[in-house]
Amino acid sequence: MQRELSLEIVRVTEAAALAAARWMGRGDKNEADGAATAAMRESFRSVSMKGTVVIGEGEMDEAPMLYIGESVGSGDGPEVDIAVDPVEGTELVSKALNNALAVIAAADKGKLLHAPDMYMEKLAVGPALCGKLSLDEPLEKTLRSAARLLDKNIADLTVSILDRERHAEHIAVLRRVGVRLKLLSDGDVAGAMAPAFPESGVDLYIGSGGAPEGVLAAAALHCLGGELQGRLMPSGEEDAARCRAMGIDDPAKLLRLPDMIGDDDVIFAATGITPGDFLGGVRFLSAERAETHSIVMRAKTRTIRYVRSIHHLPSKPVALAVAVVG
Repeated sequence: MQRELSLEIVRVTEAAALAAARWMGRGDKNEADGAATAAMRESFRSVSMKGTVVIGEGEMDEAPMLYIGESVGSGDGPEVDIAVDPVEGTELVSKALNNALAVIAAADKGKLLHAPDMYMEKLAVGPALCGKLSLDEPLEKTLRSAARLLDKNIADLTVSILDRERHAEHIAVLRRVGVRLKLLSDGDVAGAMAPAFPESGVDLYIGSGGAPEGVLAAAALHCLGGELQGRLMPSGEEDAARCRAMGIDDPAKLLRLPDMIGDDDVIFAATGITPGDFLGGVRFLSAERAETHSIVMRAKTRTIRYVRSIHHLPSKPVALAVAVVG
């Protein structure tokens, strides 16, 4: 992929974040998601690539925009797979809570896993634990191994997990072992990325979340030198058949980074909608301006760029046209 694509893609996440932020704290997650999706789709038009959405807002009959299989980009440039989540954490935006992101990952054509919309069991770690733990191991053994490898007392290990009823057994183990537990209301991608950022204070991310979000997080962690392992969780034969139809012959297979994002280059970009552990949120300023904070990364070079932008909103018709709140 061309390196110029990195900065082109971050312009798209900025547009989505600006559009969604108009709905921050207004209690309407669907409007926030719709505004961000429309802004992201329109912004893609100016990006020099031949992109195909492989992870998006749903199948063609479910989503009018950024549906799986939709072509995005100008039609010139490299052929790439695109994974998007215009608002990762719609509830977070509607309630003005932390860690909502606009997210895109891009890889060479045919490299991104066509992850079905179902749960995926996950284990995400930062560089210090990359390649040293396994999702196949019992959770308690994983926790004790992580503490030993990080040279920490088990009581000083911090683990994050989505606060869901389905995680009751995991949470019971975490409490019994005595680690610090960070319960997340939402934000699956941001949660999985957190162990790769020392400032987050999180050592591991565990539990189940969306499979599409798992692929997005895998792209980010590959760029950051971390790791995500996953296993799809089909609820029955119908789900298993969906996996096979999307090219996943063994739904029970332990998925590692090459299975989810290939073994070549990948680009990841995210813009904060609300403030978070590693990115600031959108701030609307005086004189019709707004501030955004983004991260854009490329696996091939391991370059990590933090982008702080001040936008003149009247010059951003894409974001404004879909984000006006009366």
